[in-house]
Amino acid sequence: MSTRLISISSLVFLGIFLVQESLISQFRLPGGGFSILIIFALSWAIMSEREVAAVIGFSAGLLMDLSQSSSGPFGQWTLIMLLASYGISYLGYGDDNFFGGAIGVVLSIVLANFLIELLFLISGPLLGVSIGSFGQIFTILLGTSIWTLFITPIALPLFAKLHKSIFQTGTLA
Repeated sequence: MSTRLISISSLVFLGIFLVQESLISQFRLPGGGFSILIIFALSWAIMSEREVAAVIGFSAGLLMDLSQSSSGPFGQWTLIMLLASYGISYLGYGDDNFFGGAIGVVLSIVLANFLIELLFLISGPLLGVSIGSFGQIFTILLGTSIWTLFITPIALPLFAKLHKSIFQTGTLA
């Protein structure tokens, strides 16, 4: 990745992070809401090469760790997003990709978001974070998945056009 691409991508990530922290996190949506930063990072990871996806995951996780609404220890989101971004890029990049079309990409992002939240939930008690009751956990996992399923088809074309304009690739747009 060239210095130009890194600097432009960093500005885009910081912009998405600011939107997440200043606007999206202010909504009190039923079921826990959604994270536009996770949707954005997974969208970019599935459209990028594995090495770029790992950098994207690390950056998104670091920003999520710096978030005021983050409840886990520092580094937990970084590790989870690094693994998730690399994994989704491994399955989704290239001509013989695993997902096929836009519907497959949306469903894979929703599934990856669910697995990310589940991994955060499983790793939390190992790192000393207390978790809620089964009902609260189920409601949040179901709610974030439904909100991600609703938001991803709206945001994916915008993220794909932004990715194409920065990286000059012909993916998903």
